Amino acid sequence: MNRSDIINSAGWLISIWVVKATLFAAAISMLQACAVAPKEQLSYAPTRPQPEMSPPATQGAIYQSGQEISLFQDSKARRVGDIITIVLVEQTSASKKANTNTSKKQDIAMDNPTILGAPLSFPMPGFPGRKFNLGAEVKGSRDFAGTGDSSQSNQLSGNVTVTVATVLPNGNLVVRGEKRLTINQGDEYIQFSGIVRPSDIGPDNTVVSTLVADAKISYTGTGTLDDANGTGWLAGFFSSKWWPF
Repeated sequence: MNRSDIINSAGWLISIWVVKATLFAAAISMLQACAVAPKEQLSYAPTRPQPEMSPPATQGAIYQSGQEISLFQDSKARRVGDIITIVLVEQTSASKKANTNTSKKQDIAMDNPTILGAPLSFPMPGFPGRKFNLGAEVKGSRDFAGTGDSSQSNQLSGNVTVTVATVLPNGNLVVRGEKRLTINQGDEYIQFSGIVRPSDIGPDNTVVSTLVADAKISYTGTGTLDDANGTGWLAGFFSSKWWPF
């Protein structure tokens, strides 16, 4: 096999590998597209109030236990199924920078041995008139320079009204819910869950999102505008870590 055959075979193998990698990336991208699209999740469905068990009626008395009306009770959420409004005031900022430089050089030399002052040489099979010796010289040089700079800033504001899903033994409220907006060219989804301390709830039955423990906020969308903001699967593959060149 001559040199051109080896080069052609290597090129053919590389082409097959690129095609397979491209098809694999396309399949992964399609699966990701299906997974990213937000759907209605039962975990964010509104929690219905728990039915109250009426105490047995007592005869001969005006006051009935469980049927009283509190004249000084506020409108703050405190029971399962109650509604509370979350005021989103999220703002984050992060930056990172890294530089790396490495260098390595190596030289190896071995002279051809001699016998009685004559250099040692051997004929080369298949190449009449040509000889080779045992002398060798290897030189290597390797340099690497890497730099990275990343910054990210996010801001989210607005309101989302959720329901109380669970009342914990210490009185804290587990809340969750979502808001879905259908606009001309797509849908937008805001999903929220977390733990609220009753003392952080304001007189208007609102709480700031920064005071919510274990807060999970998801703001996603689907439709034409969302698709236009992302790269295609092929361009995404060439920009991913799976592209070796």
